[in-house]
Amino acid sequence: MKRMTRRNAIRAGVGLPLAGTLGAFSGPAMAEGMMRENAKKRGFNLGDFEVSTLLVGTRTVEEPQGTFGMNVSPEEFAAVSEANFIPSDKTQFFFTPTVVNTGNDIVLFDTGLAADGTLPALQEAGYSADDVTVVVLTHMHGDHIGGLTDASGAPTFANARYVTGQAEFDHWAAQGNDTFEAKVRPLAENMSFIGDSDSVVPGITGMAAPGHTPGHMVYMLESGDKQLLIFADTANHYVWSLAHPEWEVRFDFEKAQAAQTRKTVLGMLAADRVPFIGYHMPFPAVGYVENRGDGTFRYVPTSYQMML
Repeated sequence: MKRMTRRNAIRAGVGLPLAGTLGAFSGPAMAEGMMRENAKKRGFNLGDFEVSTLLVGTRTVEEPQGTFGMNVSPEEFAAVSEANFIPSDKTQFFFTPTVVNTGNDIVLFDTGLAADGTLPALQEAGYSADDVTVVVLTHMHGDHIGGLTDASGAPTFANARYVTGQAEFDHWAAQGNDTFEAKVRPLAENMSFIGDSDSVVPGITGMAAPGHTPGHMVYMLESGDKQLLIFADTANHYVWSLAHPEWEVRFDFEKAQAAQTRKTVLGMLAADRVPFIGYHMPFPAVGYVENRGDGTFRYVPTSYQMML
């Protein structure tokens, strides 16, 4: 059998319609656009809720095995990367808060690295900082709390109350961490502290998911007959963490507990076929989980499911 190549396809006429179409979009403008991340938000309905994921930052990082898969060999890391069509010498980080309009509240999950990155994405979703009525902190790493205040130190979300896990707050309050002291401590009087299975607002329930940090929490959204999990940093990469939950991640505070939490949460999502939003998943950060049955999982990005 003759091997089909692009040259053979063009000779056979297969490529002619495509070739004609490309002429209208070729040139420097197209090349530049292909390298730029234009989307700042992705919105969809979940029952009566309106949900938008917000891309507030993305950057390329070298030597990813210094962060992911620290307990596996370079050969295994490279083989898994190659099997998933990604390089093993660099990765792309994504930072994706979520805003949910419940009809009664505008709830923002995490605030990004800085207010000047989060507010433009929030505006793309149709909201101003003053519209936000509840800010939920899944945990208190800097890329989740950085946008709580602006460059002057003033609260970014002046009309909001704040919700976070009691265990998470207590851990960081005892550490003397500079970012916590600057961003979180000044807002403590306006914070509500919750635990496993406590409600944020009707239809949003916190669930303990420790390991990444001592009080890390995820949040189940439920509206009508629909569910979606705010997954936060349960897994920080769709291959090197989610697919292989026992691979160690440098950012995980308690690595064995983080691995166990990953397996539990991923197993639940796979069994119940519930979609989730992962803070560090490739934007728009919404997907499903398949349990492969051998201790590994597969990330399945959404296509049009959330539009139906």
